[in-house]
Amino acid sequence: MFDILESKPKVLVQGITGKHGSFHTEAMLASGTQIVAGVVPGGEGKTIHDIPVFNTITDTLGYSDIDVSVVFVPAPFCKDALLEAVYARIPLIICITEGLPLHDFLYVKKLADQNNVHIVGPNCPGILMPGIGKFGIIPTEVGMPGNVAIASRSGTLVYEVADALTVAGIGQRIIIGLGGDPVKGKTFVDCLKEFEEDDKTKSIVLVGEIGGHDEQIAAEYIKKHSKKPVFAYVTGHYAPLNKQLGHAGAIIRSGDETAKAKTTLLSKAGVKTATSVDYLVELIIGK
Repeated sequence: MFDILESKPKVLVQGITGKHGSFHTEAMLASGTQIVAGVVPGGEGKTIHDIPVFNTITDTLGYSDIDVSVVFVPAPFCKDALLEAVYARIPLIICITEGLPLHDFLYVKKLADQNNVHIVGPNCPGILMPGIGKFGIIPTEVGMPGNVAIASRSGTLVYEVADALTVAGIGQRIIIGLGGDPVKGKTFVDCLKEFEEDDKTKSIVLVGEIGGHDEQIAAEYIKKHSKKPVFAYVTGHYAPLNKQLGHAGAIIRSGDETAKAKTTLLSKAGVKTATSVDYLVELIIGK
């Protein structure tokens, strides 16, 4: 992932002419991201923000090789858009779309894994590499270049964590919003592996949520494999049982899915854990 994003990748935006696609394309361009094409069925010959629009990804590949696709296609049509990107073997797909049916993404994920295609999302804010570019919707203002790598299940909370670090003078190597759906592309463990292998990453921050077992799986991995310092904040310590909060992945179905249980497990794995963003920043600073 780092080798793709650091090499000034050629970026495609699927759904570029929609309200969100257009708005965030302009913001990505302003951050220095190299967007070379957009895809919208029936959009051939149009331009938006001086970016040429094509009917299909195949058409764009004849125009320019693509390294990353950022997807803003509405949920009912998103499966087909993702499959098109997978079949084109675009190395990294970032799916911003919310509301993608679970079975649709399960099908896409299986084919992506078979074709060695990496997916971030769905229902995610994407990736920000401060000083390099943004690939999705994370505001550039919250980040500054540095050596802390952040991976988060929460979208807006990752903005808050990054901004708090920036205000404290702690820069970030990369900020990844993994998405809040129960099934997603990249996971905490995938990120932990890549962060460990990246020489420019010196410390790691995980931002977790109630529901699911992503944090528990991450704790097991950290206990056995992580050598770099890992910090974590799991939000939702006062969340009620059996109530969905925010999105499909944030619902407590059993005692081990609470923020308290996950925090305890991460602590036992050697992670420095916090129960607030302010305390998390203090831990990273070393107070």
